[in-house]
Amino acid sequence: MGDAGDIFARIPPVEEVAVADAAELNARMRDARAPFVVRGLVADWPLVRAARRSGREARTYLLQRARDVPFPVAVGDPASGGRMFYDEAMRLNFRSAEAKLPDIFARIDAVEDDAGAPPLYLSSIDVRNFFPGLHEANHVPLGVADYLASIWIGTRTRVAAHNDTPNNLACVAAGRRRFTVFPRDQYANLYLGPVDNTPGGRAVSMVDFHAPDSERFPRFDEALSHARTVELDAGDAIYMPGMWWHHVEGLAPFNILVNYWWRTTPAYLGNPQDALNHAMMSIRDLPEDEKAHWRDLFDFYVFGDAAAAAAHIPADARGVLAPLTSETAGRIRGFLLRQLSR
Repeated sequence: MGDAGDIFARIPPVEEVAVADAAELNARMRDARAPFVVRGLVADWPLVRAARRSGREARTYLLQRARDVPFPVAVGDPASGGRMFYDEAMRLNFRSAEAKLPDIFARIDAVEDDAGAPPLYLSSIDVRNFFPGLHEANHVPLGVADYLASIWIGTRTRVAAHNDTPNNLACVAAGRRRFTVFPRDQYANLYLGPVDNTPGGRAVSMVDFHAPDSERFPRFDEALSHARTVELDAGDAIYMPGMWWHHVEGLAPFNILVNYWWRTTPAYLGNPQDALNHAMMSIRDLPEDEKAHWRDLFDFYVFGDAAAAAAHIPADARGVLAPLTSETAGRIRGFLLRQLSR
């Protein structure tokens, strides 16, 4: 077994950069191939200023802007140490509930200083749908047309290492958070769990970073040799390119994160995870010689030179073998839906 303090102490820091304005930030994000940190990026947000006075003031600020609707909230196991994960039977170790935000915050008021209380976590709440006006007063001007702004609110929590398809700019608005990031190619060394039973929609590392088991997860040390880590205060931000793995901890009694997700590819291309899931269903368990053939076909049609694969077909007859448009992507989607519903 390892020790959490030893682990984070020996991981090098995430690169920190300074940006003069939104244009420079957007240029850096566009060109970045690895995560970077910008200290004080959102220090002037009214929400951040309220949080620096106290967690209660930050909650009051949010309550004044919240819609009067039920909010989804995860209630964890008090014995979990804030780790939103699985129990020993591979069931989720937290329950999902709904409540009005004043009631959730009243509970946080009561347990904020109680380290043994069940963790409470509101994850990936759509800012513009649940908090009218909050985005306008507290946002980063992104140089992209379409993005999702989400807010994450909770007590001390630990979220296992996972990745997301979109690019991610995460801004700490209250409390303190630690991010530990890994390159995309470290998936095997992180020992991923199920893809269809996950704490938050993405497969997560089964390694407990606070007590790593070197006998069960011997390659985790190799992952750590590629890792970077950073602790962020209110006002700081980290950018993570899509598919980078990240382990996230809310270190303060009360924490708020606002993040932005976006892709640089057209939305009609769909989610690559859906293709992987379908391939596991239809290809993974085939005989080895058939799998080898399908691997070759994927290389030919998907990973190889797409133009060469269709060069012998008249340009106006290539259909979905031509560069995709929203129309041809829609035809593929409709075809797949019909096939999967048979």
